Amino acid sequence: MPEGGSSEVRVTGEAVAGDRPSPAAREALGAIEDDIARGGFAFRSGAEMGTILGARALDEWPAFAASWDDLGIDTYMADGGRYRRRRFCALGVTGTAVSRKEHQPHYQSRDHNQLNGGVERWFMPVHDAITGNAFAQALIRYCAMLFDRASSMTSGATPWHVEMHQFRIEATQTEQGAPTPEGPHRDGVDWVCVMLINRTNVRSGVTQIFDPAGRSLGEFTLTDPIDTVFLDDRRVFHGVTPITPLDSERKANRDVLVLTFRREQDSNPAQG
Repeated sequence: MPEGGSSEVRVTGEAVAGDRPSPAAREALGAIEDDIARGGFAFRSGAEMGTILGARALDEWPAFAASWDDLGIDTYMADGGRYRRRRFCALGVTGTAVSRKEHQPHYQSRDHNQLNGGVERWFMPVHDAITGNAFAQALIRYCAMLFDRASSMTSGATPWHVEMHQFRIEATQTEQGAPTPEGPHRDGVDWVCVMLINRTNVRSGVTQIFDPAGRSLGEFTLTDPIDTVFLDDRRVFHGVTPITPLDSERKANRDVLVLTFRREQDSNPAQG
């Protein structure tokens, strides 16, 4: 997509019948599972993700993406930055059933976030209309299906604790924006899904994947709406390079959705 272009997404076909994925979606999920098994992560373009999610979910994409224009400033940035906006919520997922949990703080230990960890961070909640949006519901269910298949513990009866983060990283001619100010890191969960919602007037923002020894496993840039990376958080570290404006006279925005998954019995207030 051009840097200042539309966030329209097109797809043909229907990827789901009720809660059952189509044969094409099952095949695509199997290929993602294979990539994760080999390297600890998998990248898929927005077009590929659209085929998985299907036309019914994408009908609700405009309302879903528009909600990134209503995020609150992250006031917990230990680097003093005011470049990050966000909303947050927690969900429970068992099989294809998705439920919203009571609003709660986001917490990471300093083992996983040396910059902002060690404190309960209360963010504005994600709007109910957004967690209930057909696009969000389809994505969460497909992630749960994928992570059930990719996990060593495959029982879909064991609930997932899911955290949903809406992020907007802003940059101006006087302040760059850091999507991952803590540097390459793990989130302290089992699985992570990062999806680009939009990027406007952005230079850089390169996603980088590393093994625990710090060796590069790959890098790429999420450039188009619904470009997505799936991460095995137990095996790989991830980070994103800082962004600056292409046109210094205009603000740069990088909007992403982050979903983290961990098994309920593994839930630990020192993680995630």
